Amino acid sequence: MKTAPSLIEQDPRDRFTITFAPLSLDEVYRLADDPANGAVVVMSGTVRNQTDGKPVVFLEYQAYEPMAIAIFRQIAVQIRQQWPDVNRVVIHHRTGSLKIGDTSVLVAVGCPHRAEAFAACRYAIDTLKHNAPIWKKEHWADGSSHWVSIGACEAESVP
Repeated sequence: MKTAPSLIEQDPRDRFTITFAPLSLDEVYRLADDPANGAVVVMSGTVRNQTDGKPVVFLEYQAYEPMAIAIFRQIAVQIRQQWPDVNRVVIHHRTGSLKIGDTSVLVAVGCPHRAEAFAACRYAIDTLKHNAPIWKKEHWADGSSHWVSIGACEAESVP
């Protein structure tokens, strides 16, 4: 009797966080580093001062944390299915009020080879932006604001 192939499980060295606290590039890099790595690729998402030419004053992030962390774990599993040599996956996302220039998300992937590290890191941030239950409210200079689901790219105006 044949047994089913084993499923790829989450690597216990991976780290996922959603926090109100400022994110640390040094910490995320350290968590992704491994002696077997030939590359650690880090993607840093920051709050910009405009959206489609409209001046932004600050952003507010909210997340459904249990589901978002589950999505982060799923992303890591999917990365290892596509790039089995990946050693570490780290995803940290902020919530709360963020000012222009603040880091909202850090994604890091450690891998023996740079091409796979770049590809896996890009996959992680692109998949997070499509699947994670995280929302941002853009506060504009004219006093208006707008909620955006970064997960489904759906938008809804809020007076």
